[in-house]
Amino acid sequence: MQMSIVIAQVPAVWNVDANLGTVREVLGRTRPGDVVVLPEGMLSGYGEDLTPLDTLDPAEVDHAVTRVARLAAGKRVQVFCGSLLPWNGGWCNAGLFFPAEGDHQVYRKINLAMNERGRLLAGDRLPTVDIPHPQGKITAGVQLCREIRFPEQWQHLAAAEARLFVYLTNAANTREPEGVWRSHLISRAAENQRFLASSNIAHPDQHCPSMLVSPRGEVLGELPAGRSDVLRHTIDLDETGSWYLDQRRQDVLSLDYHPRDL
Repeated sequence: MQMSIVIAQVPAVWNVDANLGTVREVLGRTRPGDVVVLPEGMLSGYGEDLTPLDTLDPAEVDHAVTRVARLAAGKRVQVFCGSLLPWNGGWCNAGLFFPAEGDHQVYRKINLAMNERGRLLAGDRLPTVDIPHPQGKITAGVQLCREIRFPEQWQHLAAAEARLFVYLTNAANTREPEGVWRSHLISRAAENQRFLASSNIAHPDQHCPSMLVSPRGEVLGELPAGRSDVLRHTIDLDETGSWYLDQRRQDVLSLDYHPRDL
């Protein structure tokens, strides 16, 4: 089962209109059927300093979500992107999926970064999403930024039948050792035998690459750090498997999960 993946490494700034322009530009380079992956905070903006959130208009963000849903439908593409979203009287950090048929689905980050705690509300579920495909739906799981540090969340998504991991990040931190997050991405793909598509912002200090990793841990494509660019690659979902997952010693250690728990 073939799938065309487009990974965009672009800026995400504290200006919703500018971010919408960036999304529109990226989608202008797509083809019908593409699965497009954009960074964390792509619509709202994001940064280590979250004080701009104090003046961010919830209605403006909601409008941006509606606009992207229309763009995805108009281009006949499937879009993953991040945004801070108004939720339960506050804000959450979300990964959004926009199917080509319109509307959208939301994953709310469950493991907040330290700068997010006290400012954002954490989600409490790890849902999967179904990507429409001519040969049948493809299940995917979304994770955000520091959730790369928690492999049990990724294993849960794999056990819930996700064949593609979509990783949205806004990682530009000079305190992180070089290469560590890249190694994490390869591990999450290989240990679960899943494809992994990672999109980071274009930033001089980015410490996590935008790249595509195979179920064997092979880097199929990687964008140069620090500049805006787009990576396109066709993958074969039949390469995914559960050979390692099926060998887990669950008589010693069991990871509880509820498949398709949305």
